[in-house]
Amino acid sequence: MRSYELFEPTFPSLCVEKRRVRVLFLRERKVFLLLLVVFLAAYMIPFGHPRVRTSGLEALVMLQEYAREHVLLCLIPALFIAGAIAVFISGASVMKYLGSAAKKWLSYSVASVSGSILAVCSCTVLPLFAGIYTRGAGIGPAATFLYSGPAINVLAIILTARVLGLKLGIGRAVGAILFSVIIGLLMHLIFHERDREQEEIVSGAAPEEERPHTLWQSVLYFASLIGILMFANWAHPSGGSGPLIFIYTLKWYLTGALALSLALMLIFWFQRSELKDWCLSTWTFARQMLPLLFVGVMIAGFLLGRPGHEAMIPSRWVVRLVGGNSLLTNLFASVAGAFMYFATLTEVPILQGLLGAGMGQGPALALLLAGPALSLPNMLVIRSVMGTRKTVVYIVLVVVMATISGLIFGHLVL
Repeated sequence: MRSYELFEPTFPSLCVEKRRVRVLFLRERKVFLLLLVVFLAAYMIPFGHPRVRTSGLEALVMLQEYAREHVLLCLIPALFIAGAIAVFISGASVMKYLGSAAKKWLSYSVASVSGSILAVCSCTVLPLFAGIYTRGAGIGPAATFLYSGPAINVLAIILTARVLGLKLGIGRAVGAILFSVIIGLLMHLIFHERDREQEEIVSGAAPEEERPHTLWQSVLYFASLIGILMFANWAHPSGGSGPLIFIYTLKWYLTGALALSLALMLIFWFQRSELKDWCLSTWTFARQMLPLLFVGVMIAGFLLGRPGHEAMIPSRWVVRLVGGNSLLTNLFASVAGAFMYFATLTEVPILQGLLGAGMGQGPALALLLAGPALSLPNMLVIRSVMGTRKTVVYIVLVVVMATISGLIFGHLVL
């Protein structure tokens, strides 16, 4: 036997061992860095200082409010819809209407209309965005959907016009509709090469099993899920009347009827294996998003607090920096709005207080265009779905366009 043959079988095992050691090292390094951050925070943060204590309490209270008001009725239905998209809608169907190769007028119309109909907050839209993006939607239509969901909220735009004035209401409506399409087109222009790679991956995947459901069964199934999400979160239109109030008085009856119809569909139309796949897909999205959302909400609460409550950053600083209509004030309003968390419709009373304290009209519009569509929890989850580079570009586009819009609007209304 030749001498080198004695060592030949050991090479694969050495490679495997090196890979195992490397994976173990990377995992342990993450644990070490986490322990280091916790130690430094415990050692250096002055928890005895009144403002730090108040900020810590605000973080916990804001997390509690988020859990009570948004998780059960907003986030969990949205996660189940995302899971349903991943299991029951084929990648080919998504690419047909939202893929980069689809006709632009069709894909962006579908994305903007779909997002605006849902009228959800910046966090609730995330599972739905992840669902269509991972099924093969182009980055452009997916970004349009991501922005339009929280920004083109018809009820919020009406409330803005009634409370903050007709000019701000019109400015918000026009700006949000244009933003959703322009941001999507710019994202497509910047990342269209990666869109092609993603389409190849989706189209090259193994063909999915045909589901024993007709088109009208699928339509009723998804309509029930979306209806539950919409009516369970139908907010009281303050000072409103007519059909909006009428729907609000019936919201729980409508939600209950839709839940009952959904239960009957699941019993008679779906196989056990399908329900298992649906729950598993929903749990995958929940495991990916919930920890990031909770951490983001706590950080936002620690830094900025809830409306009317002081936290680490004093509210008087914010008011002082958004007066007038300069480039700096509009930029600050856009950035501050992008990092704050706004539940649906809460941006209107917050802005009402800021305007009363001296905020300019331009910065007010900038915050309205950047704030509802972005938040710190929102950014953390977007990064986990489409990567750091795309997330940074999306955030920059929203902030820059909101700043420019606020600057132009401020000069027009003077």
